[in-house]
Amino acid sequence: MRIAIDAEGGDLAPRAAVEGGCEAARRHEGLEVVLVGRGEGWTPWMASAPRGRVHVHHTDDVIGPAEPPVQAVRQKPHASLVEAIRLVKSGQVDGAVSAGNTGAMMAAGLLVLGRLGGVERPALCAVLPTRDGRGALLLDVGANVDAKPVHLVQYAHMGALYAERVLRVEVPRVGLVNLGTEPGKGPLALQEAFGRLEAAGPQLPGRFVGNIEARDVLAGVADVLVADGFVGNVVLKVAEGTVAEVMYGLRGALRDGMRAKLGGLLARPALLRLRTRLDYQEVGGVPLLGLSGVVIKAHGASRARAFANAVQRGAEQVAGDVNGLIGSALRELKARARAEEAPL
Repeated sequence: MRIAIDAEGGDLAPRAAVEGGCEAARRHEGLEVVLVGRGEGWTPWMASAPRGRVHVHHTDDVIGPAEPPVQAVRQKPHASLVEAIRLVKSGQVDGAVSAGNTGAMMAAGLLVLGRLGGVERPALCAVLPTRDGRGALLLDVGANVDAKPVHLVQYAHMGALYAERVLRVEVPRVGLVNLGTEPGKGPLALQEAFGRLEAAGPQLPGRFVGNIEARDVLAGVADVLVADGFVGNVVLKVAEGTVAEVMYGLRGALRDGMRAKLGGLLARPALLRLRTRLDYQEVGGVPLLGLSGVVIKAHGASRARAFANAVQRGAEQVAGDVNGLIGSALRELKARARAEEAPL
């Protein structure tokens, strides 16, 4: 299996990407990594690379974090991010990872790879920490601000299949992020999506558990949380900010006086475990689901470990044939809808 990394994308590029790619290749014997970028000065960072399993694909162009996504992809067809995704399209690699411009990544995915058959809109995912330690997959978190009922139903199918095959959840619990738990709550699109998911029964690759209020998204009541891109992005940013503030407050409280410092020393192992559970570096990256190829978005501040974990996520998505399953599931969904004379 081969995974490409946009080595020029991210706040700590290229070093973090190069070292992370080498770490991923060391972890997995059957994996090859293709580093896409300028290649200048990378030799010291590649000293630990397994022989013959880390390659460099040279390109000189880069898309910056603030560039207009579609315009940048069209004007820079050989930028490292676009080249990494083009390698997926040509079949030279099985998946691509980038910590670069999210909008440009989505634009390149759509323009170069296109959508899977049956998918109306791809979705960007995120994994939220939950109290049970399993985590919850949230989608969409910003790829599409508005969503029709059909899009929310498709997100549910895509998210459940990803949770089953990559996150190893046996029967994923799927919920709609809404302002109340009752079926009649929320905008009409959510109400209609609720009815469709409730009626899906065994056709949904998981179990629909109804509406989930925002206060419960970290409580572990669902494994897959479905929302439109606006709501999903707000939930994600609030969750990230809340976790950061809680950790900041804990650090301050445990330095306040000798007793607190002693208590902090005793609590340190538990706090380190909690920090690891909440650390996006451990998740590595999240998928752009619905594209006709595996594309993983890593956090902009990813360090080497995060890149290595993102490569692992991509490899798991390929090995689990998540895209093939999504395509089949959504084609069947559309076929059933046409047969029932209720087109999606």
